[in-house]
Amino acid sequence: MNKERDNEQEIDEEEISPSAIVEKIKELGQTNVPAMPESNIHVLTIIGQVEGHMQLPPQNKTTKYEHILPQLIAIEQNPKIEGVVILLNTVGGDVEAGLALSEMIATMSKPTVSIVLGGGHSIGVPIAVSADYSFIASTATMTIHPIRLTGLVIGVPQTFEYLDKMQDRVIQFVVNHSNIAEEDFKELMFAKGNLTRDIGTNLVGIEAVKYNLIDDVGGVKDAMQKLNELINEMKQNNLESSDSE
Repeated sequence: MNKERDNEQEIDEEEISPSAIVEKIKELGQTNVPAMPESNIHVLTIIGQVEGHMQLPPQNKTTKYEHILPQLIAIEQNPKIEGVVILLNTVGGDVEAGLALSEMIATMSKPTVSIVLGGGHSIGVPIAVSADYSFIASTATMTIHPIRLTGLVIGVPQTFEYLDKMQDRVIQFVVNHSNIAEEDFKELMFAKGNLTRDIGTNLVGIEAVKYNLIDDVGGVKDAMQKLNELINEMKQNNLESSDSE
């Protein structure tokens, strides 16, 4: 009996060991396990296509939102993590999944900084601006266009109303979490002639900053410097509030 109990204890210890947890994380596709030495900054990558309720073909490079959501909760609860860097290189994807990620990032208590690398298109735009401060690489692009719906359309008036409301959710989120004016964002969204046989605008690097959509042009060094500033500001504010009490 004692041997059986010892075996059960060994199994339990193996299940909760750090190496076992790391393996589970890797199996779920969460490869951004911080290397030693441990850092107070967590790096979150959103690459390829944002996968929502529908599973995409296996050859597609995707970011599954059901993997990112629990990561964000874990980051929020982990006292060792003081800030988050979000690396974006996405073509867009599921609108509601993208908005869910954006809302989660925007409502975190810890400082967040985003970097658009390569591209932050479509629903990648609200994800980029959801951080406390956003950067874009000088060669990176952001495509702003109206929401599209693929598949069977049953009722045209009802479908149009649904798309219009969903589009308004995206517009309001971007306007509320960046410095771009609503009129300017709508103008970029419905512009004709910028995209071949399509409606919308493609902004490259500094153009996104000029429209006040993104805060600054920069890369990893700039993002890390800004994030450390935000972390120090938060620590100072917490210290002052504790002293006043």
